[in-house]
Amino acid sequence: MPNNNVFNPLSQPVYTSNTNTYTSPGIVAPPENDAGNTGNLYNAGSTNSTTLGLLGGTVIATVQLANPAGSGKTLYVSRLSGGITVALNLLSSFSGSMSLTTNGTLSSPSTLPSVNSNLSSSNTSVAIVRFSAAAPSGATSLMAMPLQAGPFLSNEFGRYVVPPGQAMNLSVSGSLSVGGLLASTAYFAWWEV
Repeated sequence: MPNNNVFNPLSQPVYTSNTNTYTSPGIVAPPENDAGNTGNLYNAGSTNSTTLGLLGGTVIATVQLANPAGSGKTLYVSRLSGGITVALNLLSSFSGSMSLTTNGTLSSPSTLPSVNSNLSSSNTSVAIVRFSAAAPSGATSLMAMPLQAGPFLSNEFGRYVVPPGQAMNLSVSGSLSVGGLLASTAYFAWWEV
């Protein structure tokens, strides 16, 4: 039996059939659309902004999305976003990074509110969202990447799953070699089932 290419080459097309109630045109939407309609899509995040002294320094914003043990729901990460804002002297050098980690402990955390994307819904999130101005300790790394100054956005569409008793951290870090205003921002969007 041949191992045919499943990516729809012209010589061997793969046909699909829509199974929804609309016949023309077919409707395809990401799961966030339904989660938003039913009041189960949430957002949370924060910014850490500091005016650095003559010798510069680092500004970190970490947001932890935690699903409490026994919550009865699973969190699906929809979007990671944030960025680094810089007002600096031309003689300064800048570096930035973003890291995604699991579990770990935050230093001096504060609790953030979870905002429902459906403004008419009374649903509340089971998630506990915390903010820290430091990177988490004892966390397991999932991904790290350099950042330039400015915003970033990564649509995840549920690729990261946070079951009960687990947590995910998004850390955004910016550094300057001399004084300047530096702000790091980190945001999660997720839905719950």
